[in-house]
This record gives sequence, structure tokens and C-alpha cells, in this order.
Amino acid sequence: MRLTELYRSGKPDVSIELFPPKTPEAVEKLFETVEQLKSLRPVFFSMTFGAAGSTRDLTLDLCDRLKNRSKVETMCHLNIIGQSREETLRNLKRLKEAGIYNLLALRGDPPKDQPNFKPHPEGFRSSVELIEEAHRDPWFSIAVTGFPEVHPEAQDRASDIAYLKRKIEAGGCVVITQLFLDNSYFFEFIGLVRKAGIAVPVVPGILPILSVPQVRKFAALCGSTLPVSVERELVKVEGSEEGAVKYGIDLATRQCEELLKAGVPGLHFYALNRARSTKEILSNLRLGGVK
Repeated sequence: MRLTELYRSGKPDVSIELFPPKTPEAVEKLFETVEQLKSLRPVFFSMTFGAAGSTRDLTLDLCDRLKNRSKVETMCHLNIIGQSREETLRNLKRLKEAGIYNLLALRGDPPKDQPNFKPHPEGFRSSVELIEEAHRDPWFSIAVTGFPEVHPEAQDRASDIAYLKRKIEAGGCVVITQLFLDNSYFFEFIGLVRKAGIAVPVVPGILPILSVPQVRKFAALCGSTLPVSVERELVKVEGSEEGAVKYGIDLATRQCEELLKAGVPGLHFYALNRARSTKEILSNLRLGGVK
């Protein structure tokens, strides 16, 4: 189902994000996980796209396999880092040939050794340009990213919301947010988004904590706050991965309960190629075919 047809039924649509593994063995393990997660009936699986060519071809291969062998709806993340315009157009063509129409269009994170974004001399210069290009072909349905706590490179909240509006005006039809661990940031963000005249569905991104180092690293990379109450609990489970997973399931369940009560149109889970947490959270929520 296309993004333009989702998030409009009045019931929450659930989606699951994956990332390209580094080894052939891990790829096969990923597809075992996909088979487990299929039972949750997500409206789509998404696959992230590596910076500087690190996993690009693999991402496209995995999206093709998800769509045409695993037979699940698939959304491909697509960014412009380190690519010429010709290479980006080739990627769009390849996705279309594979029957994939849902995209998450974004600029992408610069390589670790190049912290400041520099556009490819022959490439697109921003996510807006990528969205405009993809939108020229009615085949594609385009999601964009939103930042409840402001993009780390944005000048301020106002400029960040203004740029989000440009992405929607360029052709984005859904906003999927970066992770947050305090729902108050999401609710404030929604208020500002609507005040700015952005009317498309806004879907919260949910990260089930898997370990203390993992969540601290992700929060730092994304500019997301670790609330005092969360940090207090993390200290208690710092030496126990099982304890961290259980706490992550409990925290995400409580987040989702509040978000659903507020009427969010869907939930997007950063599953990190694991099945357990997402399955247990949805079971707690009585969503996704899990009882």
C-alpha cells in the first residue's frame, strides 16, 4: 500500500525499520527476523541507506528481496550523500523496476571523517531537491523526516519547522519522526507543525532500548534527550542486557499508550533487526495481530 493511502483509516498503522547487516550470515538472520515480524502485519518494512556508499547497493538488494521474495510492503530510505545526480536517478530507476514505490527521502548523515555536509559536485544539494525529483514521477510516494527535538544542524526550532514545510511542499506526504524518549517533545512538535500549516500525517518513531550503551549512543547522534527519569532507570540496568531490554519494552509501551490515546496515526518502530521488543510492545498494546 502506498504512503498516500496509509494513516487515514482511524486505526494506527504500524511499520518497522531495519538496517543492512554487515555479513551474509547476518543477512540470512535478518530475513529469519522478518518472517517473525510479518505476523505483526506491519503496513511496511523500511530499510536504511548507508552514507558514502557503505551499504547502498546492499540496501537496494535487500529492498528488492523484501518486496519480491518475502512479499512484504517495503519502503526504501534514499539519501544523496556522496552521489552524483546520475547515481541517484539510477537508484530511483532500480527501485521502480523492483516495484518499490514508497521512499523515505533524506539528505543523510555525512561520513564520520567528514562531519560537515558537503554536497557532491554533480549531485543534489539537499533533501528538498531529492524530494522534488522523486515527486516528478507519480510512481513514488514519499515520506520525510521530522525532529521533535530539532535537527542537530538546524539554527533553531523555527528554521527546522520551516524546512520541514519545504519538504512537504516539495512532495512529501508523511512525516516520520526521529526517536524521542519523552512524549512532551513530540506533542510540542505536533503543535508547531500544525501551526505552520503542515497537515500531513506525522508518525512517531519509537526506539525500544536494547542496551544502555546503545540508547546513549543513539540519543547523542540524534540530539535526543535522555530524561532524568530514564537515566535513573538506565543506571539500574547498566550491567544487564536483559534488564535493559525489559525496561525498553516497558518504556516504549508506556510511550505508545500515551501517543495512541492522543490519536497518532501510526507507530514506526526502530527494531534494530530484532523481533522480541517490537513483538512484546505490540502484544502489550493489543496491536499488529498479536494477542
